[in-house]
Amino acid sequence: MVSWMTHRWSYPVPMSVLLIVIAALAGIAVALQGQFMGAMDRSAGTTANVFLTYGIGALLAAVIWLAQGGRLEGVRRIPWYAWSGGALGLVIVGGVGYAAPRLGLSRTLVIAVGAQLLMSLIIDHFGLFAAAQRSIDAPRAIGFALTVAGVWLVVRG
Repeated sequence: MVSWMTHRWSYPVPMSVLLIVIAALAGIAVALQGQFMGAMDRSAGTTANVFLTYGIGALLAAVIWLAQGGRLEGVRRIPWYAWSGGALGLVIVGGVGYAAPRLGLSRTLVIAVGAQLLMSLIIDHFGLFAAAQRSIDAPRAIGFALTVAGVWLVVRG
């Protein structure tokens, strides 16, 4: 079954605009989730927060997966390193949930975004984990330097 996001139908808006909107909505969700997980962490503790966050997410994902037919035919083709995605998710959820109430949401997320950009530049530059190889050029290096400056400005206060 082809997902609506990967199928090339004619869209009422250009696909690039749709992808930007989806990415922006994901960013909004990250900020909201970080704040909500911080509240859960303060009330119930980090491990309960991670359990509840993953448990609710797993239930919703199962409902969506089952509604789409619940097939697993591609599982055998998953690269070995991709199986760590769930464990990395625990690091993300636990780390944001723990750090946000202690550092503040903006500091936590700006540090996380800066670290994400650094790791993504490394992955792209070397073409790691089957990523398309995209060398670090001057505009990317300048963008990263500006991001580091932004992280410093947010974190210093």
